[in-house]
Formats: sequence, structure tokens, C-alpha cells
Amino acid sequence: MSVSDVEKRKLPLVIISDVHLGTFGCQAKALHAYLKSIAPDMLVLNGDIIDIWQFRKSYFPKSHLKVLKRLFQMAAEGTRIVYVTGNHDEALRRFAPFKLDQIELVNKKILTLNGQNVWIFHGDIFDASVHHSKWIARLGGWGYDALIRLNTLINHGMTFMGKERYSLSGKIKSSVKKAVKWIGDFEQTAAELAIEQNYQVVICGHIHQPAQRIIETEQGKVLYLNAGDWVENCTALEFNEGQWQIYKHDFAPSTQMEEPEAMIDPKDLYYLLQNVMPSS
Repeated sequence: MSVSDVEKRKLPLVIISDVHLGTFGCQAKALHAYLKSIAPDMLVLNGDIIDIWQFRKSYFPKSHLKVLKRLFQMAAEGTRIVYVTGNHDEALRRFAPFKLDQIELVNKKILTLNGQNVWIFHGDIFDASVHHSKWIARLGGWGYDALIRLNTLINHGMTFMGKERYSLSGKIKSSVKKAVKWIGDFEQTAAELAIEQNYQVVICGHIHQPAQRIIETEQGKVLYLNAGDWVENCTALEFNEGQWQIYKHDFAPSTQMEEPEAMIDPKDLYYLLQNVMPSS
């Protein structure tokens, strides 16, 4: 057994979401470091892992490719990988359900943990803009990526001045009433549906907002969890010894785009996935 194997934390279950590989804001190096530090029995990728929506930007650095390579390595080492599709990787939905050895592609995942029914899905089903006006949703995705670019430049200056990082999107989410209401409505809707369907735990992604709290309604209560994202928060959900916790990775965000020679054409990756996955 190597030293690196000894240092890895053994965990029954880890959930990450909203990595957005293929976009400038993705903190791929931080995620790769986290994945190298754990050895979970099961790793659930809860949507928006590969950002197929924004592939046309032809931006897919080696650090992003290393994350994919690490996931395949984890599967080879015995970790069960469950990829739950999201809206930014919705092109994969037509292939689900699909299973190849340790890797499973699904649109939702149901687990039983400690006698509790656990419902895992991305959450974009609650987003009307995704289902009824996709061009608006895509425009929002591009705008978010532009905001992350601007935020990166600002944080570069903040770091230079010895000050703490500042989150523009976080400020917007916390100060704009509609954004606060949207997040609240999202969480409440997920909880109500989970309670109606007799789930004791519901786990989502999509809104890039890590969370762990009990939500009660007249019909009952449910543990609502959100894995957050690997763009701003760098968070994951870890289940260990019968308990859930939100893991937050300590990272220094990148302030520069990677060199052009470190890039590949993401369309090639998409075509590769199409060839690997059987048609429905």
C-alpha cells in the first residue's frame, strides 16, 4: 500500500454537483486535489459535471481533463461512480439508464441509508426557465460565467492587497429579493415532493447553494441537502458513520486562464462520449 493510499479518507458515500467542466469558472485543480484525498465506496456526481451547453467556447484545459481521468481511476480502484444528469449535461439524458462496470448513468438515484429513503436528483426540474425558455436559461449560464470572470479579476486585486476574496454572485443572491425567494422556493418544493413520496432525505444540486437543514410541512419533515458547487463554494456532501456533513475545500482560486496549448476541443470529448454510450 502506497503512502497516498494511507492518506486517503475512507468514506461510504460522497456527493458533488455543479462542477461545470469546460467553463472558465470551474475550480478543476481544487476538485482534483479533493478527489485524490478520498476513497469513497460510492461517489455520486449530481448533475452539471460536464458543461455541454458551453462547449462551443472550445475551452477544456488539461486540469479539467485530469478530473475526468481521476474519476475513471477511482472507478478502477473500486469506487462506484453514479452520474446523475443535470440541465447543463442534459445531452446525456437520452443514454440513461446505462451501466458499465463501476460507472452508472441515471437521471435520478434512490438509496436506502440507515433505514431512510434517500432521493437524489439534480433539481432543474423545478426551473421553469430551463424547460420553457431554454435560450433564456443558456443566456443566464453565459452571464454567470462572465460574472465569474469579472469576479476572478476582482479577487486577483483583493489578494494583491492582502484582503479576503469577494463573491459577486453570492452578494447578488443574498441581496436580490427574487434570488433569495427563488432559492427558498426551490428548497421548499424539493422538500414537499420528497415528503409526499415518503423520502426522509432529499439531495439536490443546481442552485450552487450548499445546504443541510430539516424542512417541515403539515405532512411531515425531511432532511434537505444540497452539495453546492465547484465554481465558487468548492463543497461536497459526505456521509460517514451515519451522519451527513458539508465538506468545504480550502482552495486558492485560479486568476488566469490556462495556456492555449493545454486545451483540447471539447466537441471531441462529446463525440467520444456519444461513441462510448449506446444509443437508446
